[in-house]
Amino acid sequence: MPPTQAESVIRSIIREIGQECAAYGEIVSETLIAFMVKAVVLDPSNGFNMDRTLMKSDVQNLVKLCMTRLLDTKNPSLDTIKMQVYFDMNYTNRVEFLKEHHRVLESRLGSVTREITDNRACAKEELESLYRKIISYVLLRSGLGSPTDIKTVREVTAALQSVFPQAELGTFLTLSKKDKERQLKELTMIVTGIRLFNRDCGKGGEGIDDLPAVLHVAIPATMQHIDYQLETARSQVYRYTAILEKAANDPHMRAELQPYMLKEALYNIRQYEVFLQIILSDIITGAQEVEMMTKQLGAHLEQLKMTIKSKTAVPTSQVFPIFIALSTLWTSLQDETIVVGVLSNLFTHIQPFLGAHELYFPERAMQRHLNGATVKTDVCRMKEHMEDRVNVADFRKLEWLFPETTANFDKLLIQYRGFCAYTFAATDGLLLPGNPAIGILKYKEKYYTFNSKDAAYSFAENPEHYIDIVREKAKKNTELIQLLELHQQFETLIPYSQVSRVNIL
Repeated sequence: MPPTQAESVIRSIIREIGQECAAYGEIVSETLIAFMVKAVVLDPSNGFNMDRTLMKSDVQNLVKLCMTRLLDTKNPSLDTIKMQVYFDMNYTNRVEFLKEHHRVLESRLGSVTREITDNRACAKEELESLYRKIISYVLLRSGLGSPTDIKTVREVTAALQSVFPQAELGTFLTLSKKDKERQLKELTMIVTGIRLFNRDCGKGGEGIDDLPAVLHVAIPATMQHIDYQLETARSQVYRYTAILEKAANDPHMRAELQPYMLKEALYNIRQYEVFLQIILSDIITGAQEVEMMTKQLGAHLEQLKMTIKSKTAVPTSQVFPIFIALSTLWTSLQDETIVVGVLSNLFTHIQPFLGAHELYFPERAMQRHLNGATVKTDVCRMKEHMEDRVNVADFRKLEWLFPETTANFDKLLIQYRGFCAYTFAATDGLLLPGNPAIGILKYKEKYYTFNSKDAAYSFAENPEHYIDIVREKAKKNTELIQLLELHQQFETLIPYSQVSRVNIL
């Protein structure tokens, strides 16, 4: 089937599934539908042949299977996939997010900038109008106060006039467009620095929030909230894991428990844990940045006070660079405020995707299953085997890495997000954290960790066998592709944020 025809068929399938879901009262995004189509086709138990064109009956079956999965409200697997889709569509790392944020701000300033740089003012009234536009530009770019607030406008006007009086507009108008833009940005930073200094001296700062104080409250509060949710999630992980380990040795318990659903619930909360760790890591980075910038801000303000003291005039070469440095720091603090807000919002919005764990596994039933089981934390499991290390002499053709002999040992990119591949394969999907101290296996330029020495030895006897089992399990539970970071093994399943823009089948 030609690509354009295939894309048309895919769009038609996605549209049909979306309409069918809506008829049942479920509004489902095209991104989620597109991924579900991929997931259903990928699952070998559904019998789709990736190498031939879909027949009408195949399409009908595909739509039916997707509908069944998308409308299943008691499905931890679907909850996890929804969480993954939402996170991937809404999370960007700090650097990329701020780059995009600044790009958006620049685009919003575009029309105001052009009104100034393209201006050909000559008459007095035109020059006065141009100057007012520059004042508005400075306010908008700095983000410190509203252009409609009279007190703020007066303060900005006074600061601007002290470094760029209206009489200098004639020289400004002779500059090239690029030089005008550069000077506008520089003037904004100098004016912002002046306002921040005046605010610190108690002589101004209209409309300027105390960002260091705001962040010093907001960041710890957000971190505390996430830490609490992280501990709660981990507690649930450890309980689920203990029950699954107990059920593995109790046939009657397995029959009653439905271990496959408990494993899906385990994947759901492990994925939640991973996302919380990502968010928390970004916030911790922000906290470190804020602490450093607050100290630098104080040092620059003190330097300005020492430079100016009671002098009526100070060379611009002494103070302008400090004003610009103050402005740059303040912009970075504004960035951190935005980042914390976005991350906090993301944290709030992924919580509903935890699913109705109480509905799947009521607390009373959990307590009954936990009776006689040993609940272990990830840290406890690692401590149990800390001294139980691989003997390199037992393996002639395999390379094992250890912390004391490997540079950047803790920076190695571990397969399966650090979970033990052998345990996962041997227990049909139980997730136990690997312990790097036992030894990291380097196999075909990839790194694997194990939760015990026995697991390491078993995997090392036939790595491909266990790697294949993990891959096949992920075809049936496609949420594992994201959770275990298996995208390279499933090239047809790219990140969710791109899934609606590509050929699906």
